[in-house]
Amino acid sequence: MVAHDEPVSSVPRSALTAFGERFGGRLIAPEDADYDEARAIWNGAIDRRPGLIARCANATDVQAAVRLALEHDLRASVRGGGHGVAGLCLCDEGLVIDLSAMRGIRVGGELGEAHVEAGVTLGELDRATQAFGLVVPAGIVTHTGVAGLTLGGGIGWLTRKHGLSVDNLLGADVVTADGTLATAGEDADVDLLWGLRGGGGNLGVVTSFRFRTHPHGPNVVAGPIVFPLERTAEVMDTYREWALDAPDELTTILNIRRAVASWVPEHLRGAPACIVIPCWSGSIEDGLAFMEPMKRLGPILDLCEPRPWLEHQAFFDSSVVPGWHYYWKSVELDTLSPGAVDAIVDHTERITSPRSYAVAFQLGGAMARVGEGDTAYGGRAAGFDVNMNGVWLPEEDENAATHVAWTRSYFDALEPMARGVYVNFLGDEGRDRVRTAYGPQTYDRLARLKARYDPTNLFRSNQNVPPAA
Repeated sequence: MVAHDEPVSSVPRSALTAFGERFGGRLIAPEDADYDEARAIWNGAIDRRPGLIARCANATDVQAAVRLALEHDLRASVRGGGHGVAGLCLCDEGLVIDLSAMRGIRVGGELGEAHVEAGVTLGELDRATQAFGLVVPAGIVTHTGVAGLTLGGGIGWLTRKHGLSVDNLLGADVVTADGTLATAGEDADVDLLWGLRGGGGNLGVVTSFRFRTHPHGPNVVAGPIVFPLERTAEVMDTYREWALDAPDELTTILNIRRAVASWVPEHLRGAPACIVIPCWSGSIEDGLAFMEPMKRLGPILDLCEPRPWLEHQAFFDSSVVPGWHYYWKSVELDTLSPGAVDAIVDHTERITSPRSYAVAFQLGGAMARVGEGDTAYGGRAAGFDVNMNGVWLPEEDENAATHVAWTRSYFDALEPMARGVYVNFLGDEGRDRVRTAYGPQTYDRLARLKARYDPTNLFRSNQNVPPAA
């Protein structure tokens, strides 16, 4: 297989000039004044220096960039929202195919579909769909890119009600490794669509997505219910029974951390806390009634109330600020057992940075009723997805090793209980972890598709599945 390790500097100047003449977007090189801004991504711990950033204006630009990389065996990566913790959307000395300027959204038609270009963020998508009283199930942070989130699966506040983002992906336009613009859909190239539903960026560059939308909002019952960390075991005893039989209208996220977010009152700021965050997407009256068992426990702060969906989607943005330094580990669990809760409390008590935390996503519901092999997404049977995040400020980088060690210790405590891992929560952890994310059958099927659509592994700066031999 071709490695595609050549830097942009290896391309003859005449070829780069010809490329620039047919490229309709903007080319950004290291000598340009906005180069550092253009290569900055959400995880400030990533510091890669591409040889050229090709900020595409449309699918034709993407085709031209892919052909340049193919013809000159260039290192290449693809950037959508730039939110992946591993920073694989950037490559040193190579070509970054930057989709961030492609921000078109069209909502409507008889089926109420949303057509979304690859540079759109979740906040932009939510604002566009809510204008019509609709929603596309997506994530939990507004500055996350739609493209990367969707291609890995798409867990969020509506996962139990309407499934993952990939479960609502009806089709996509894709530039494949030979520079061809293909259309994947349920009536055209269904194999490619299967692979796009969870297979990451392995099969090509998606330039636009076509999603199913659902009536939603404008209000939900949602917000944090905060308890002192020392009450976590007691809270979880009630939570397990409460959440086990919950209808699909409820999705919860548990956040175990020091309470440092902007919405935390001054007298509680910095306190170790167990935070239960429900989001009820049914009737407001039913949602308020369903929250009562958790509220009766006597939280130290209760902000769970009717609020606009758009407000709730942005509520936790201040906890995951672009430019901070992040190191992640993650596991999928069947349940939040007492042993898992003990490990979570222990590591929260020993936290090394006030910004670090663990977050546990409640799964099940609609996403679990999709067949395990119906999409490339793995992990349909998991009960919870736990993400352990070491977080620190750029000026605190001298302590990075301490925060990384804390995160790894956390992972080591939970990993024996794990059943898998969500591919979107992987760092740069190697092929075995990618195989774990998909499971052997799905991984092998993806490898066969990879051999068909990208036989030389041009698209390998990702959670990579190499082509089958």
